[in-house]
Amino acid sequence: MGGTRRFTILHSNDMHGDFLAEQAAGGGPLSGGLPLLSGYLNKVRAEEENAIYAISGDMLQGSIIDSDFKGVSTIEIMNYLAPDIVGLGNHEVDYGVPHLLFLEKIANFPIVNANLYIKPFNKRMMRPHYVMRKAGFDILFTGILTEKALDAIKLDELIGTFVDIHEAADEVGRICNAYRNDDIDLTVLLTHIGFESDKELAAALDPAWGVDLIIGGHSHTVLSEPELVNGVLIVQAGCGTDQIGRFDIVVDDDTNSIVEWSWRLIPIDESIAEPDQELAKFIESFKSIVDRKYGVILCKLAREHTHPERSVETSLGNLIADALAEQLGIDVMLLGSGSVRVEKLGPTVTLLDLMSCFPYDDSVTRFTVTGATLAKMLEHWMRPENRLSGEGECYQVSGAVRSRYSDAERRLVSLSVRGEPVAPDGLYTVGLQGYHVSNCEPYLGVTLDELSAAGPSKVATTSARQVIDEWLRSNQHAARPAEGRQVYE
Repeated sequence: MGGTRRFTILHSNDMHGDFLAEQAAGGGPLSGGLPLLSGYLNKVRAEEENAIYAISGDMLQGSIIDSDFKGVSTIEIMNYLAPDIVGLGNHEVDYGVPHLLFLEKIANFPIVNANLYIKPFNKRMMRPHYVMRKAGFDILFTGILTEKALDAIKLDELIGTFVDIHEAADEVGRICNAYRNDDIDLTVLLTHIGFESDKELAAALDPAWGVDLIIGGHSHTVLSEPELVNGVLIVQAGCGTDQIGRFDIVVDDDTNSIVEWSWRLIPIDESIAEPDQELAKFIESFKSIVDRKYGVILCKLAREHTHPERSVETSLGNLIADALAEQLGIDVMLLGSGSVRVEKLGPTVTLLDLMSCFPYDDSVTRFTVTGATLAKMLEHWMRPENRLSGEGECYQVSGAVRSRYSDAERRLVSLSVRGEPVAPDGLYTVGLQGYHVSNCEPYLGVTLDELSAAGPSKVATTSARQVIDEWLRSNQHAARPAEGRQVYE
């Protein structure tokens, strides 16, 4: 056919049920939320002839509207938003593999993933690719996860992905070799593996496969400009709905390549578009049900507690870790920082607030470990390449713990429990959420056998959230500062 075409590709990732607009403390314009985002999408679709909207994983989880309806509400709302293509994220599997397949059936948009397999039958579980016909051009989309991003389904022995980035790259090559013929003008990977892994993946791709763009997610990375690796442009758009990525590109049909491009991270606020009032009403129909169901007040804390980032000690992380440790009689509670899903809580706390803060209910198992094993766990996750990558798993610890880690020396300098230095052969009880028990080796650097070597383990509770709920009801005016439980020097 020959010639060029201009396309506008809008992209989001890690929306996590961020449905509602918010206002900064002290007032000001509203920002984020799906009604404003939908308003901007409607505006761009009206202005640009060849607009495409892609979501690179994790539409689900993070809000009570999502969790109370097990993702059905989110898919219905996304049907209204009408993305053109969606890549699978790790949290799409949170309600179980059978439920994911149900959600896929009610979605009015294609969801792609090339390397999630039903292992005994060597069959892909999802649609591996999608070819979009736009303005006479063919655009190939495929999606990639790795085990690193999809640790939750290790609980299911039938389901798995390719183990590492290089094997995932081979699967991209398989899709491109089989489906990227001369009529494919643009090839886009929707990944959910984290920004650093995206760069590693791009470097492993054969340029002959013709991948042009990687639109990523999982690490919640905010960029000022795309990264260019091995001829592949890599982008990500933070998380939530406060912003959206925008590519304006020109594609050449003769060379099947991008010949011009610009990219911006667009803030979503009242200055950029009118909110979509019909979508706002639709979301409110779910919110009103949730508000009535979960509006009961649990307690009033002494002050607001915050959790601004996962890689450092936070007052809200301390509060929840202490609630579990005290209620379950555990010396050391290691609370996954990512299980705390809000940046602030209190002073007044409703059941709805708690469920929004701690949406991933899970068991807690109590292990008896030696001091040497405890130190090994902390030294593993406190190391800088884990904390600072944006892709590592970090922890909040209960109040009995004081730890110091030297980045310069790359070691745990000191560790004490209840004011006494940890003895290598001493015994301590440690609490771990079920997800972290299943992933103890990559996240904590110890095997399940090592965790169980010093004594039998016991499931202390099947519902961490119920334990936190009861603790809050019994601890009016509680306060937990960030007080040096984790120190880095």
